[in-house]
Amino acid sequence: MTTRPAELPRRLAAPDPGWTLETDVMVVGSGIAGLSTALRYLELAPAGRVVLVTKDEFANGSTRWAQGGIAAVVDPLDAPLAHMVDTMAAGRDLCSVEAVRTLVTEGPEALRWLMDRGAAFDRTADGGLALTREGGHRTDRIAHAGGDATGAEIQRALTAAVRADPRVTVIEHGFVPDLLVADTTEPDSRGAHGTGVALGATVHVMGQGERDGVGEVRARAVVLATGGIGQAFAATTNPEVSTGDGVALGLRAGCTAQDLEFVQFHPTVLWLGPQARGRQPLISEAVRGEGAFLADTEGRRVMAGRHDQADLAPRDIVSEGIAAAMARTGTDHVLLDARHLGAATWERRFPTILASCRAHGIDPVTEPIPVAPAAHYASGGLCTDLNGMSDRVDRLYAVGETACTGVHGANRLASNSLLESVVFAHRAAAHLADGSLPDPEAMTARPERRGGLVAPALVPRIRAVMSRHLGVVRDPDGLRTALAELTALAADPANDAAHPGTDAWEAANLLTVATTLARAALHRAEHLPGRGAPGFGARRRAENVRVGLSGHRSIRTRPWTPPHPALAAELDAIGPGPGTAVVHTVHTALREDLGGAAPYEDVTSAATVPAGQIRTADVVARSDGRVCGLPVAEFVFWSCAEGVVAIDRRAADGDPVRAGDVLMTVTARTRDLLTAERTALNFLTHLSGIATATGAWVEAVAGTGAAVRDSRKTHPGLRGLEKYAVRCGGGVNHRFGLSDAALIKDNHVVAAGGVAEAVHAVRERYPGIPLEVEVDRIDQIEPAIKAGAEELLLDNFDVPDLAEAVALVAGRARLESSGGLTLAVAAAVAGTGVDYLSVGALTHSSPALDIALDLRDD
Repeated sequence: MTTRPAELPRRLAAPDPGWTLETDVMVVGSGIAGLSTALRYLELAPAGRVVLVTKDEFANGSTRWAQGGIAAVVDPLDAPLAHMVDTMAAGRDLCSVEAVRTLVTEGPEALRWLMDRGAAFDRTADGGLALTREGGHRTDRIAHAGGDATGAEIQRALTAAVRADPRVTVIEHGFVPDLLVADTTEPDSRGAHGTGVALGATVHVMGQGERDGVGEVRARAVVLATGGIGQAFAATTNPEVSTGDGVALGLRAGCTAQDLEFVQFHPTVLWLGPQARGRQPLISEAVRGEGAFLADTEGRRVMAGRHDQADLAPRDIVSEGIAAAMARTGTDHVLLDARHLGAATWERRFPTILASCRAHGIDPVTEPIPVAPAAHYASGGLCTDLNGMSDRVDRLYAVGETACTGVHGANRLASNSLLESVVFAHRAAAHLADGSLPDPEAMTARPERRGGLVAPALVPRIRAVMSRHLGVVRDPDGLRTALAELTALAADPANDAAHPGTDAWEAANLLTVATTLARAALHRAEHLPGRGAPGFGARRRAENVRVGLSGHRSIRTRPWTPPHPALAAELDAIGPGPGTAVVHTVHTALREDLGGAAPYEDVTSAATVPAGQIRTADVVARSDGRVCGLPVAEFVFWSCAEGVVAIDRRAADGDPVRAGDVLMTVTARTRDLLTAERTALNFLTHLSGIATATGAWVEAVAGTGAAVRDSRKTHPGLRGLEKYAVRCGGGVNHRFGLSDAALIKDNHVVAAGGVAEAVHAVRERYPGIPLEVEVDRIDQIEPAIKAGAEELLLDNFDVPDLAEAVALVAGRARLESSGGLTLAVAAAVAGTGVDYLSVGALTHSSPALDIALDLRDD
């Protein structure tokens, strides 16, 4: 069987539109992502209009099934960085650092927004939010509602708010077969060329309301928020509507998907027997957060020794542990034991789960719950930026589980999904409200051939292939088999008899998503074996697979995290040239430590420090001096931590410091702190030593009018930084290289045939360049000035000769004293009236300033 992707049309077969509706923004999906986008857009654009389409009723999406809660940093003892570390660890370090930082910093406000819209979260006796812990979190930061009915409460509040707003036109029982996309040669809103522009979508209303049949919604922008892809698997926690519609819509329109192969399997789904299919009841991770544990059917603890968080390890690790236990015992489930929680806790915290279990003949108060992993969440989706805009179609946005912002990486951290939906819905809404939306009437949708229907009778076979070969445990041979079988289903003769309608459209979407997912998984298995495992070395090679409908595969690699904008501006100011020169220098230094033999990591720290441990360290001066290089040291820590770091500077470059002063406080994963320590201190102590020495010279010549100047006597690769340190010490820079100024020395004079000839040659070839002539005798001064020297380097002149030279020149040229200078004679030399003291030892041999990194013992 072939694994070459079948050619699929850009539009599905469907009747021609019989009605048209126009709006500003079209939102497809009525879960937390879609509703939050619509509401926030209307808050920011009072004159805006929204058409919201959902293929069922408001209450039947995935949001209402969310049991555990929503993760956000609201406890004063918690910190966004800690939430960030937990998220990155759960995502196997394949997360986008900036996306995660956005999530954790904007998350608390998103939670407050939900509460302001009427969502009632559970409270403690003193009125504070009741917080709990779930898998992968190392502290209590999960807010919940109704015990285990968080999603239902959020859905209720947002649905009520949308229904109350007359600017929203709601179309229920509306299925969207395809997007309307126009081609354009003009640059899009991002300045990119060759992309399409979303004009709206076709909608099939299934016999409800004033509209019926297929119509067309023309919009200035479209937001896809259709939820996940769980129905592509035989067993899932997702409702029946989760058929990957939004992802398939985007793929057909020309977008790419990223990380689609990373399907999260929830480890504790109620096991209903070997023949159970479709949506299965979820047993929330919060049950384990309250103390429940997993055991195999022979009574052995499943997670013992597998992870330092045991039963509260990230979901993928727990699912892998369960799969191993089932293979060991030859069973298809394990047991979740929560009997010790007692009836009162069950009834207070988990009334929904308790009722569901009892409805299936299981009483968790008195017996263990049979559970097994099932498809739960799509960590990947349509590629978007941090404003939710898709990568290939202008004015097409994706939010929530339909999108891949990069937040989740290889595995979503528990209860981050509801948070992500609100945070990025708000960002998309702000982008929509701030931008000028194009007129949908100004362009015509591209003409595309239609077809691509899939017989609904083939859906069970799609699900069987996915569950058999793309479950918790995968191997390349199984993935090749899966892709071959899915390709064969696309060419099945039964598809020829399929009729346009919701069932055939959903089947087509499932096959599109399943095939694309299988291609991505196979590409990762074949080309990135072993990548994405936890650990510092994996972060150095973080790679994300992007896949399009045409079968195109690409890898997005993030070997180093660029500095944040404020830090980048500081590095730029160091000069000469852009800050990328400093970035390159830092990366070169880090590669010296990390780029040797495999495994490309700090083996001592990796072996001795737990992966998720977070500590704070102080950068402390051990002696008096002048500090320099704090932005460079910060970038070292930033690079080693991939931006998962919080830094508080207590000093600025050029400041005088005393022994014991804290220069900088750094909080990060302990491994990253210790990995970065030596490189950061190498830069900081060396540059601070130069600044300190320069400061001593500047102080010695104070009041004379002379400036202290450096030379080209620098260390390879460090010239820009070392000359920056001279500036921080109060000195001034001379030449950065051989091309920014001319310095005629004795050998040049010999080669040119005389000083006048040498000066003339420079002036003729480089007329505007600064020109200096070196002299080592008084009698050479007048010929050099007559030849046109603007500046004279007085080499190894003693103090009396310097005074004579100053009198002779009488201001006709600037004078630089060089050679034989010491601090003891600096004041006398400067007192002769020379303009500069050139001190090559500043950058060449200044002693380092003693600075250390002290890890706090807390």
